[in-house]
Amino acid sequence: MNDFIAARSQMGLSLGFHIVFSCIGMVMPFFMAVAHFYWLRTNNIVYKNITKAWSKGVAIFFATGAVSGTVLSFELGLLWPEFMKHAGPIFGMPFSLEGTAFFIEAIALGFFLYGWDRFNKWFHWLTGVVVGVSGLVSGILVVAANAWMNSPAGFDFVNGQYLNIDPVKAMFNDAWFSQALHMCIAAFSATGFAVAGIHALMILKKQNVYFHTQAFRIAAVFACVAALLQPLSGDISAKDVSKRQPAKLAAMEAHFHTEPAAPLLIGGIPDVAAQKVNYGLQIPGLLSFMVHGDFKTPVDGLDKIPVENQPPVSITHYAFQIMVGLGMVMLLIAVCYFIAILKKKSWLSRQWLLRMFVIATPMGFIAVEAGWTVTEVGRQPWIINGIMRTADAVTPMPGIVYSFYIFTAMYISLSLIVTFLLYRQIKMVGKIYDVKNQAV
Repeated sequence: MNDFIAARSQMGLSLGFHIVFSCIGMVMPFFMAVAHFYWLRTNNIVYKNITKAWSKGVAIFFATGAVSGTVLSFELGLLWPEFMKHAGPIFGMPFSLEGTAFFIEAIALGFFLYGWDRFNKWFHWLTGVVVGVSGLVSGILVVAANAWMNSPAGFDFVNGQYLNIDPVKAMFNDAWFSQALHMCIAAFSATGFAVAGIHALMILKKQNVYFHTQAFRIAAVFACVAALLQPLSGDISAKDVSKRQPAKLAAMEAHFHTEPAAPLLIGGIPDVAAQKVNYGLQIPGLLSFMVHGDFKTPVDGLDKIPVENQPPVSITHYAFQIMVGLGMVMLLIAVCYFIAILKKKSWLSRQWLLRMFVIATPMGFIAVEAGWTVTEVGRQPWIINGIMRTADAVTPMPGIVYSFYIFTAMYISLSLIVTFLLYRQIKMVGKIYDVKNQAV
């Protein structure tokens, strides 16, 4: 492994872990706030217990997210100094605002965790809402910075110089809305299915059934609403990619040849050398319709992209297929759940419905990781799309491969610690609350 691959691998590893922590940190406070609201309105102690149990998880992921996010900020400067030299003054605004949002989130979380029976009950609830809103804003700002890398704006690039810098225009670049929308909905879907799946498992094990049933319902509604909205945001994102990053779209679809009535590919194994796809299912004209709104207009294939500017096709295609496939599975579960709520109440007590949520527990985060892979790998070989190549931005410092090994060990250890803490927290629920959900 050379230093360039090691630098990319370390950045990918850091992002892969941080995105899970950040998604949960963005979304769980909203679950917590809803449970808290039910407690204040109904005085049913089960909702207070759910709120307290979830707040401990929020604290765990806030701490790990803060650590992993700080590491990422250092890695940008240490691993990609040439990139930060030019890009820092242009897209620094969303990062600085993200720091402010994080600061507010930290204060609000402190107020919430230590405010039980100390503040006015509605002010206390409001601090929990602020945790969620500031966390969501923080995530949107970070995605806006990433969107700038896909759709650079707010400067003029003349003779290798970055001139006429406009940080506001850079932050609100053409890709920020579609990426932020898709990422936020994905965070709600992934976190919702993970939380609902854990509570569904506890219900199937008949452990504190009433407690876990009420918690499951809150998480499941968030998850299923997000799963229904996800294809719509995905369509918006795909149309944006087709305009600004045709090479990425062609790699996503393993679309080698420009042709009218371009088919939509489902599955398949790309053969880059032969410029074809084996074993895939093609639906004629559907890709043209999804991109252009009609079934005839050609969609640019990889044959329109110089070879040196083409992203890795196989990785991008497989990741895209995983993301879409898991999204469709979660959409099906969401449809079943809403049918159960609206038409088939008896389904809500059926084990097969709960088992579907248990099976779906990791699906959302796998889809998030796959989607992030599409975003990052599909942009290669550019770190700033069409402006700066990734190979030109990497640090000249030797020995990056050892740094990668150290960070790999560190993140594996961190993930094991977080898993242990969450497992202990879930087990403690059964000890802290009795069957009637009165706090012991």
